[in-house]
Amino acid sequence: MAAQLARHGRRTFPSGDWRAASTEDGARAFKEYFGYFGTFSIDTERRTVTHHIEGAWFPNLEGGDQKRHYRFESDLLVLDADTDWGRVRIVWRKAGARDANREKAK
Repeated sequence: MAAQLARHGRRTFPSGDWRAASTEDGARAFKEYFGYFGTFSIDTERRTVTHHIEGAWFPNLEGGDQKRHYRFESDLLVLDADTDWGRVRIVWRKAGARDANREKAK
């Protein structure tokens, strides 16, 4: 699995070469992005999914686990987690679901 999350409306760098970014621009880009990848396991009784992190933008996450409580609401997957940064909720919409709902409304 992979999670790649970026703040909407991020500013672009002055140069097309990321290596030329100023320290300030690089720090801002780092804070406006969140990503990791690895495998996952599901506990259907507890309704949790655990992401086993193999690589991440924040190296301290590597080799660790991230547990999420999950539920389905129509065409949505809702993931909730208590993290060091507070409670986080991520909502994913099934691919193509929005377009299918628009077609039904016509």
